[in-house]
Amino acid sequence: MTTLVEKAVAHWPHVAPLLTAPANGVEYDRLVQAMDQILSLVGEDEDHPLAVLASRIGDLIEAYDEAHRPMPQVTGAAALHAIMDERGLGQGDLPEVGPRSVVSEILSGKRQIDVRQARALSARFAFPAEMFLDL
Repeated sequence: MTTLVEKAVAHWPHVAPLLTAPANGVEYDRLVQAMDQILSLVGEDEDHPLAVLASRIGDLIEAYDEAHRPMPQVTGAAALHAIMDERGLGQGDLPEVGPRSVVSEILSGKRQIDVRQARALSARFAFPAEMFLDL
């Protein structure tokens, strides 16, 4: 047995929980807490020895989230409305969408955001254009 494998065997009981998919909320919370601690050590250093571990843990957390905590589908109008609320914008503050009446129709669900408007909103708010489109 190589030295590397011997070390892995000796430390595996301590490392395995960090590389095992969480089966429930308690395990998920422990994994998130471990991820936070590792990220505080790694910071922005992609060459840090724990950076790969942080990436693998992130994959496990993401998979659990997708399976157990899916993001709800949100319409483009709902996304726009949330951004407007967050930034204190009124219907007249979106010239890239159109006049107030057009914004009002979008927010009320009478009209959908078109591709041109979605691209303009993407450029302004730095969100993907797809977020504003109801596909």
